Amino acid sequence: MSTDQSLPVTHDSTPESAPRSAKRGWGGWVAGAALAAFTVFFIANCRVALDPRVANPNVQGRPRPVKFLFGLDYITFLHISTIIMLLVLLVVFIRGWRRNPGSPVMLMFLCTTLIVWQDPIMNWSPFAVYNPDLIHWPESWPLVSLSPTVEPFVVFGYVTFYFGPYFPAIAILRKLQARRGPQAFVSRHPLWSLGLLTLVIGFIFDAWLEIQLVHAGMYIYSQVIPWGSVFTGSTFQFPLIWESLSVTFVMIPAAILCYRDDTGKSVAEKLTAKARIIPRRPVLGTFLVMFAIMNVSYFAYGAWFWAIKMSHAATSVACPWPYPEAKVYDPQGFYEKAGAQGPYSVGIWSTWASGEPNGRPHVEPPPEGVGACATPSPHG
Repeated sequence: MSTDQSLPVTHDSTPESAPRSAKRGWGGWVAGAALAAFTVFFIANCRVALDPRVANPNVQGRPRPVKFLFGLDYITFLHISTIIMLLVLLVVFIRGWRRNPGSPVMLMFLCTTLIVWQDPIMNWSPFAVYNPDLIHWPESWPLVSLSPTVEPFVVFGYVTFYFGPYFPAIAILRKLQARRGPQAFVSRHPLWSLGLLTLVIGFIFDAWLEIQLVHAGMYIYSQVIPWGSVFTGSTFQFPLIWESLSVTFVMIPAAILCYRDDTGKSVAEKLTAKARIIPRRPVLGTFLVMFAIMNVSYFAYGAWFWAIKMSHAATSVACPWPYPEAKVYDPQGFYEKAGAQGPYSVGIWSTWASGEPNGRPHVEPPPEGVGACATPSPHG
C-alpha cells in the first residue's frame, strides 16, 4: 500500500552538516547573482516596438478593432500584475527552499519555470498570437522569432499554470485516502488517482483562465479546429477540448513526479535512484530527471498542436484580427481566404513544418468587403 506522506525531509544537524550549509550559502549567492544578471539583461533588451518583420507599415499607432473584456485595455494591469506575481513567486521559492532544501516540490517549481525556453515553439504550434503591446524580447532573436508576433515576459509565471493544479489535487487525494481507507482505489492506485484528479482540475483551471485572458486581449488563437472550440470565428475563439486537454500533458507528470509514498520519497527521487543519475548529488540528479521529463511532456503538448497544424484542420480564423499594428499571421492562407486585409506574415517554420512544403499557398481573395474577416467596403 502507498499513502501520501508530505512531511518535510529532515536533515542531519550534526557538525558534519556545516559544510553543506556553507555550500547552500554559496549557492544562494550564485543564484541571486544570476537572477540579478538576468533582470539587467532583460531590462536592457525588452521592448514594445515591433520589428519590421512583424510590424504592419500601413498602420500608425495601435488601434483595436474589437473591444476586450468590459471594454477595457488590460495591458498596463497585466504588466503590473506580472511583476507582482513574479516577485511573490520568487519569495515563495526562496522561503520554500530555505525551509526544505532539495524538496521535490521546489525542484518542480524551478522546472516548470525553466521550460519556458520552449515557449516560442509552443506559441508557433497552436497559432497562439500575443498582443504586441506586451513587453517582449526582440523578435529578431532566433528562438524568439518562432512566436507568431512577440514573445512576452509574462510567460515566466508559467509555474502557477502548469504546477498549480497539483496542490488542490494532492489535497483532495489525501482526504479521500484518509476517509476511505487503505483498500480504496485511491490508496491502492495513488498515482492513477492523482493523475485523474489533476486532469479534471487542470482542464477546468485552464479553460477558466485562458478564456478570460483571451477576452482580455492578452493573446488570441488565430486558427482553431471549429469542432471542440468555443466562440469560433470571433476574435475570442478558444480551442477548448484541444488546448485544455493537452495542457494536462504537462500538469499530470508535474504532479505525479512530486508524489511521496509511504517511504517519504517522491516518484522523481525514486526514478533518480533507480537510474543512478549522479548518485553523489541526489538533489541535482532529481532536478535533471524532472527537467528532462517536463521538457518531453511539453514537447508532447507541442506535437499535439503541430499535428493539428499539419492536418490543416484548424480552419476557423479569429475575426477581426485584433492587432492591426502587426501583419496578419496567415501561414496557410485562411485569413486571406476569409477576406482579412493584409499585409500577411507567414512567420518562421512556414513551409514543411506548417504543412506547406511550397510555402504559403496562392489564395484567390473574395471581393472587397466580402468574407468573415472582411472590413466593410467604403462603397457599401
